Amino acid sequence: MRKLTYFIACSIDGFIGGPDGDASFMTRFVDEEFLGFLTAEYPETLSTHGRRHFGLDDLPNKRFDTIVQGRGSYDLALKEGITSPYAHLREYVASRTLTRSPDPNVEIISADPVGRVRELKAEDSPFDIYLCGGSALAGELIDEIDELVIKTYPVVLGTGMPMFGSGFAVSQFAPESVRTFGNGVLVRTYSRKR
Repeated sequence: MRKLTYFIACSIDGFIGGPDGDASFMTRFVDEEFLGFLTAEYPETLSTHGRRHFGLDDLPNKRFDTIVQGRGSYDLALKEGITSPYAHLREYVASRTLTRSPDPNVEIISADPVGRVRELKAEDSPFDIYLCGGSALAGELIDEIDELVIKTYPVVLGTGMPMFGSGFAVSQFAPESVRTFGNGVLVRTYSRKR
């Protein structure tokens, strides 16, 4: 069974973006040390456009071969004219309003994202599934998330888009590791307690 990993950036107070979802202020923390970590440990989480920018097109996938993201996350790429932001992965976008995919590499999940993710998890593959966001989709998939990798940036927002846009429910995870970086970023990894 493949794992679903929610790999997400957030503020100290747990927001993945401002009230409008903007998280562009977090990019300033991707310095040489942190980029080195990402390319060594999670190369497939860098967008195809970002990989080209840094001259990393040839990086092989290490952990994931599939990405699932919400419409809001996908819209960030569409606004830049990018229809396949993670072309090095199988791409799925959960959306009730986007009826047709603008790219042959992107499959739209228009109904039952939980069921579709369960199908993806049941596939035979040595790679896992990267849940990119956003908040509402993570809230809907909370029971399917097997691992959290939380990149915490040293900022406090006060309000904004939470990591999980869902009602109150206690889901317990066990800490696996914590890594700190010179720029103040923490990367915490947790596995679900089942």
